[in-house]
Amino acid sequence: MNDLLNSFMSGPDENGRFGDFGGRFVSETLMPLILDLEAEYEKAKVDPDFWAEMDLLWKHYVGRPSPLYFASRITEELGGAKVYFKRDELNHTGAHKINNVLGQILLARRMGKTRIIAETGAGQHGVATATVCAKFGLKCVVYMGAHDVERQAPNVFRMKLLGAEVVPVTSGRGTLKDAMNDALRDWVTYVDETFYCIGTVAGPHPYPAMVRDFQSIIGKEVREQLAEHEGEGALPDSVIAAIGGGSNAMGLFFPFLDDKSVRIIGVEAGGKGVNDDMEHCASLLGGKPGVLHGNRTYLLQDEAGQILEGYSISAGLDYPGIGPEHSWLHDTGRAEYVSVTDAEALEAFQFSCRTEGIIPALEPSHALAHVRKLAPTLPKDHIMVMNMCGRGDKDIFTVARHLGWDMDSE
Repeated sequence: MNDLLNSFMSGPDENGRFGDFGGRFVSETLMPLILDLEAEYEKAKVDPDFWAEMDLLWKHYVGRPSPLYFASRITEELGGAKVYFKRDELNHTGAHKINNVLGQILLARRMGKTRIIAETGAGQHGVATATVCAKFGLKCVVYMGAHDVERQAPNVFRMKLLGAEVVPVTSGRGTLKDAMNDALRDWVTYVDETFYCIGTVAGPHPYPAMVRDFQSIIGKEVREQLAEHEGEGALPDSVIAAIGGGSNAMGLFFPFLDDKSVRIIGVEAGGKGVNDDMEHCASLLGGKPGVLHGNRTYLLQDEAGQILEGYSISAGLDYPGIGPEHSWLHDTGRAEYVSVTDAEALEAFQFSCRTEGIIPALEPSHALAHVRKLAPTLPKDHIMVMNMCGRGDKDIFTVARHLGWDMDSE
């Protein structure tokens, strides 16, 4: 295990592999663009001016550091572990996505790119991309599944207000997978001026490691902030986050991978239940390795290797794959992965509202649902940190519909 952890902390190998996962499976047209991006990021990583600009924007534009909040009423009600929320829903734009978008768009500007494209599911990555493009005066095109356009109408309106062109994708089931397919097609077509801003720790190398690096500000802050709550040198006993592609989770997990005492738990979307009907998006629990969107990872697929659609109440978790580093963490046993159903996530959504006065997105509601199961089984001195990675205003119409609430008449 020591050797495995050391290979993790040094990042992927020269081929962009995390063990058997990751890599670069792309067309010849895209390879020069990806190699240029990799070279630019390698330079930026050791450029103090790049990180000084990132730090300035994180602080004065995003509002970092986000608070580490002791959920006292939830802790009391559950009667076990001490529960903390890392409150990235308080970031500008309402989620963790902007942490990564800032980094990628600063890279795009260094590379002279003037047109930014992105894919989005729940809309938070699209909103973050449109926001930063507006700040820097860049053209922004966001691909979004037609189904997600309908169920995430508030975020569609926000993107358009920010000047983005939102392209509904009607292929497949009209969700995140299909939006990413069309974004990749766009990138091949407009190679010279376009930068593809990927929203999660997936895609061809260097995206999984690069997005993780930008998001790791989450876990780095937790390490510092926990000392203020629990004393110098304190570490969480467990860290928990919801996973679609898995960027908010890798952002929390990565700074703790070398700390063997820290239990790492990812929560996948169990949908209507992890079963043979694939009414879920639990890629690790219900899938097998394959290649999608330029990388090898665990995927929902049939016996012929055809990608299955999957399902989740949460648009941000509705993806039939997972970031390759999560697949590596799963197979090495460094992290454990569980699933939570739609019904459990809806209960956790309401639980957070009535106990802490925090309206969560449906994505972190999945993580909170597992916290509700696990925390009561743990001692009172156990420190549990959950990533509250998004706020729930984007999901209120979806939740109202599932709870039978008529918002037009109430």
